[in-house]
Amino acid sequence: MTAIRATAPRTPLGRRFGLLMGALLLSSLGNGLCFPFTSIYISQLLGLGGRAAGGYFIAMAAASFAAALAGGPLADRGSPHRVGALGGAALAVGYALLAPAGSVALVLASGVCVGAGFGLFYASIVGIVDTAVPESGRRSAFTIRHIVNNAGIGLGSVAAGLALHGAATPVGALRWLYLANGLAALPLIAVILGVRPRTRPEPEERDASAEKPGGGPTYRTLLRARPMALLILAQALFAIVGFTQIEATVPLLMHDRMAVTLGWVSTVVAANSFALIALQPLLRRRLERLPETVSLAAGPVLWTGAFGCGLGAALAWETAPAAVRYGLLLAFAVIFAAGELMYSSAFYPLLLRWSGEEAVGRAGALASLAWNLGTASGPPIGLFVVANASATGGWLALALGAAAAFTVAAALHSRTAGS
Repeated sequence: MTAIRATAPRTPLGRRFGLLMGALLLSSLGNGLCFPFTSIYISQLLGLGGRAAGGYFIAMAAASFAAALAGGPLADRGSPHRVGALGGAALAVGYALLAPAGSVALVLASGVCVGAGFGLFYASIVGIVDTAVPESGRRSAFTIRHIVNNAGIGLGSVAAGLALHGAATPVGALRWLYLANGLAALPLIAVILGVRPRTRPEPEERDASAEKPGGGPTYRTLLRARPMALLILAQALFAIVGFTQIEATVPLLMHDRMAVTLGWVSTVVAANSFALIALQPLLRRRLERLPETVSLAAGPVLWTGAFGCGLGAALAWETAPAAVRYGLLLAFAVIFAAGELMYSSAFYPLLLRWSGEEAVGRAGALASLAWNLGTASGPPIGLFVVANASATGGWLALALGAAAAFTVAAALHSRTAGS
């Protein structure tokens, strides 16, 4: 077994990282203004129908896939900051196009721009964050990035709800929200370009890099390495059995199968977001003492326990006091957040270490593609479970899914233990 690491002193993450997270928070807040409403906005409020809304998401997915594959090598050969800024610009244009949209052609163009933006951005963000912090601060940096992204989306959703509440013309309000979302990406572009390193590699380093065919390992080379292949598989599984389930399946499971009110559903989801913020400083030193592969495997273990709390609430729903029932649901939210922190503190540092600096763009693109696969397939799987199972059966299925993700993470640890 790999030895437990000594407690590391607190690493200052620096001004560049703070600026980057501030801009990311603003951009995520913009995303939160809009993303729950896009299908309703296109199909109903614009009157273009379900086929147009479906076309938007298909165009976005296809463009994201293509842009991630192209953006990885571009980030490795040149600068991830340029690729990330280009992605931010595509996001700004794509969301701004939805503001005046009134035709299917403009909606599809928006989907292409947004998808390309996400593909380029997520192929480059790993390298951008890594160059903004010292190596000893990687784990904290990627954990904070995960928290900032979730906090921004949550705040944006609250702001959108307030803006749309009682609006006489929802379509008019949403047009302004999409425009605001596009504008929120502009500071991120400026900051990404502003925090890029000013030093250039020495001539011999540039010559050695230029001699490498294709500028470094290819996608196929990366996936032939068993630890990297298992890590990318773990990314897809974590999205399928974890992140998409708390966003899409768990709220429906609580509301439809357990008769939990919408107010309490919102409270449980909010508790998860607040727990991420509260637990990070409490767990930081413990996380840094754990090897990354152990931390990664601990994530789905905690998720299994979290879903077990939900199962306990479902089993006790008719007999236990309300404090016990709702207490178990809040425990689910907090324990699940702890699992998210385990994942975010370990996944990207492992990705950086095993890809090497010359292939971090391609590795980031693979992680993005695995995440997209998971977020596309996870909700339909979870909704199928809710439609065909009881409350206890639904929670049990979610717990079994998290246990399956643990087996992959455990195999990854076994493969690398002692190395």
